[in-house]
Amino acid sequence: MAHPPLVLKNRRTTLERVEKFISEVYFTDCNLRGRLFGATCPVDSLSYFLTPQRIPYERAVEQEFKPTNIGDSYGPTWWTCWFCVKLSIPKNWVGKEIHFLWESDGEGLVWRDGQPVQGLTKEGEKTSYSLTDSLKEQEPHSLTLYVEMACSGLFGTGNNCMIAPPDPNRKFVLQRTELVVFNRDVHELLVDFETLLDMAKFLGEENQRSFQALYVANQMVNMCDVTDPSTFPKVRQLSSSFFSQKNGDSQHLIHALGHCHIDTAWLWPYEETIRKCARSWVTVIRLMEKNPDFKFLCSQAQQFEWVKNWYPGLYLQIQDYVKRGQFIPVGGTWVEMDGNLPSGESMVRQFLQGQRFFQQEFGKLCTEFWLPDTFGYSAQLPQLMCGSGIKRFLTQKLSWSLVNSFPHHTFFWEGIDGSRVLTHFPPGDSYEMKGRVEELLKTLKNNRDKGRVNHSAFLFGFGDGGGGPTQKMLDRMKRMTDTDGLPRVQQSNPELFFSSLEKDTKQLCTWIGELFLELHNGTYTTQAQIKKGNRECEQILHDVEIVSSLALSQKSSFQYPSARLQKLWRLLLLNQFHDVVPGSCIQRVVEDALMYYGDIRSTGAQLLNEALKSLLGGVSAIRTDKSFTVLNTLPWERTEVISRAELAGGETLALVKVPSMGFTTVFESLTPHHPVTVTCQAEDGVVIMENGLIQVHLNPMGHVISLRLLASDREMISSGNHGNQFVIFDDIPLYWDAWDVMDYHLETRKPITTLLSPVEIVSTGGLRGAVKFSMRISEKSLITQEIVLDALCPYLRFHTEVQWYESHKFLKVEFPVRLRNMNATYEIQFGHLQRPTHWNTSWDWARFEVWGHKWMDLSEYGVGMALLNDCKYGCSVHQNVMTLSLLLSGRGRDSECTQP
Repeated sequence: MAHPPLVLKNRRTTLERVEKFISEVYFTDCNLRGRLFGATCPVDSLSYFLTPQRIPYERAVEQEFKPTNIGDSYGPTWWTCWFCVKLSIPKNWVGKEIHFLWESDGEGLVWRDGQPVQGLTKEGEKTSYSLTDSLKEQEPHSLTLYVEMACSGLFGTGNNCMIAPPDPNRKFVLQRTELVVFNRDVHELLVDFETLLDMAKFLGEENQRSFQALYVANQMVNMCDVTDPSTFPKVRQLSSSFFSQKNGDSQHLIHALGHCHIDTAWLWPYEETIRKCARSWVTVIRLMEKNPDFKFLCSQAQQFEWVKNWYPGLYLQIQDYVKRGQFIPVGGTWVEMDGNLPSGESMVRQFLQGQRFFQQEFGKLCTEFWLPDTFGYSAQLPQLMCGSGIKRFLTQKLSWSLVNSFPHHTFFWEGIDGSRVLTHFPPGDSYEMKGRVEELLKTLKNNRDKGRVNHSAFLFGFGDGGGGPTQKMLDRMKRMTDTDGLPRVQQSNPELFFSSLEKDTKQLCTWIGELFLELHNGTYTTQAQIKKGNRECEQILHDVEIVSSLALSQKSSFQYPSARLQKLWRLLLLNQFHDVVPGSCIQRVVEDALMYYGDIRSTGAQLLNEALKSLLGGVSAIRTDKSFTVLNTLPWERTEVISRAELAGGETLALVKVPSMGFTTVFESLTPHHPVTVTCQAEDGVVIMENGLIQVHLNPMGHVISLRLLASDREMISSGNHGNQFVIFDDIPLYWDAWDVMDYHLETRKPITTLLSPVEIVSTGGLRGAVKFSMRISEKSLITQEIVLDALCPYLRFHTEVQWYESHKFLKVEFPVRLRNMNATYEIQFGHLQRPTHWNTSWDWARFEVWGHKWMDLSEYGVGMALLNDCKYGCSVHQNVMTLSLLLSGRGRDSECTQP
């Protein structure tokens, strides 16, 4: 018998031959890909109902549906289109695997018998719903499905660019809907070919196994007759034999973890996230039904609560799979919050609310903190994790750093108090792998701790906009479980993964302090109203809890508002999601966030008033023409000037002393031993303010030309310079508009010098002195500032209002001081952190813009100066110049970001 001639194989032509054999574009009339679907059948009828609201299934099916056709478009943006699809399966399809195909621009959710059963997202490679694996004669051949299509895509509704603002008038097209016979044997062969082809490509020409994979794939093409399915088993025997050639025992082990990062809000509003959760998670449940070894990890208690309230049937299935150990809650927080901006108390509440929810709903606490996508990590987080029963941490965002590569993937992270947590960054540098050969090899190659650890996490599934894992991803990894030439892969879970790491940690390194992301540092300043709302609402909830606790300690009949406070805290924690409080979200999310802050303010004020009435016994507060009551919610005694409204109108000032965490009734103002004086020098217009502690000189432009400590006669402003200098910079990043501020923005510095009205005295002294001035930023934008000095107060206060109409500009204020230190100190959650004031190394100058909370300080021995703020986070200290970032107007996803 004659054998076919041996051909000296050319690598390129052989590779391309296999590529074309499984191509979705070329030769589909005669290649294997073209046989994936067998017979097809159009739907019996297709009708729709369009609504601007997100309504439940029960209401939707009662509406009037109108006929529609494939190719029609629906919208506008954020509307919802419900489709009623009637199907009849041909009788001669008995014994076949039947799929319902659906392709549309909008994300879809299939409903069957009143329950969600499958998410449909073309961008997430989910365009079919399996009706049956093998149609039986007794099964119904006619059925009705409903498809709920959101008029938005996996990544929102921007045009031509993912981070573009939403197009409010965008329409979404239905491209395909039909019944098909799905050829499972063809699917399996396609995955075989794809895996072999990727091994041939990515193992490289210097690798023997690369050529083995290529030649096996080529031989399979020779043997496979796409018109004769009887040839398929022998072809599969070839691939199975190849994949069964195993690794050695020392080969690296990759722990595959099903994952679906869903941004709680970003390029879509909160309400759409609820549906993204349903679409993603119901698809995961379908995968679990067919793949009992598949594990899926899911964080963010808020999203679980949404699904519980909106999709109770789906939630019951999730609870069942949690018990089976396949659907695994992780993270322990209410949302995946920003890692920098929330206060210490807010971060504690993230863990408290998250862990409490998981304990109540699933009977277990999370043992790992899961924060894969946030813009840096506070040095206080290890202590907060340990206090919440968590000793393990996973993230990957530091791989985005623009300047320096972080030196580890597995290490111990130590916080400011010495608390340590075992930390892992997946070496593949992604939380949305697709289970491909290239990704496994990258995970192995990138690992910076080779020799110290032999385990890596591999998070697979479509993410950010949801979607999650697919059957094809699972099928790919089955072939790579233990095959020579590749790292070993196993479906795993966080407990198995971290416990494997913990078996030998002696060689792991330790990183002390913050994990600073060298990117996205514009998020410390973007969307000033959100930053202001966050800080104010944190303070409101603090005060309500203090006063309510005091009221309860004084009167046992007082009803502590636990339930209402929890609701307010959860609203605040929701807004601390890592694309909301940073401001990297669309305008509609900003509007929702500001609305929630308004709810917290109004309800918080009501709760505070109720607690005050109980605490003070109606003194309200105990206020008459001759007396009033002052409350101090801070843990130290305070002597300050306060302003109070008169019953007859107007305001008066009073100097009062109030004990720590207490109150006092004031009958008359204290008299300062050194009242405030404010004078203006006629010759140069310089205003001098003094209160016995400090003396301030202000020039007509509002610049602080002198700030002197009177006790030591120490001048704090650098010679030849002046403080309170407003400066503006161009803000044009490389790509992530409103996320990023690039180092080169510092080269565009322009002082604000156009004076509208010079400094004028508005309060001449006594208990308070004040001056006011205004400056022009541009033709439309203005700054108005009042500078205030109170009696017995060791600091100046700056009340600044900006009418802001700029685009791609960055406004800051500078204070060059007469101090020198290699490090400046910044407040963080429950502590402080020192950062260098020099740019000696790339690690130093990559921190040209950093974050802090209420203060930053530059000190020498025995003397120093601090800048305090009530609603800002972005800042820096370089050499002796202390700078507070005020407003950033990158437009990005929010076209209204330039509005005041």
